[in-house]
Amino acid sequence: MPYMLISTQIRLEIGPTNVGDEYSDPDVMNYLGARKTTMLGNNFSEYHVDEPPRVVLDKLEKIGFRLLSMTGVGQTLVWCLHRETE
Repeated sequence: MPYMLISTQIRLEIGPTNVGDEYSDPDVMNYLGARKTTMLGNNFSEYHVDEPPRVVLDKLEKIGFRLLSMTGVGQTLVWCLHRETE
């Protein structure tokens, strides 16, 4: 998967960081040390790490991801990244 979204809540810039959904690349999620959780009442799963977004972005850059954009949506900060496919 060449695209990836990560996000965190404003006021939680020190973590945790959401790094994927149930369809995310398991190898990337393993590399990040992410844990898969399903919140009560949701019918989907998400991957989370305890690190702040800056640390996650640094790790993703090391494996070829590049930042495309960043925005705030309500109380959420979202980063979109892309990695060239082989």
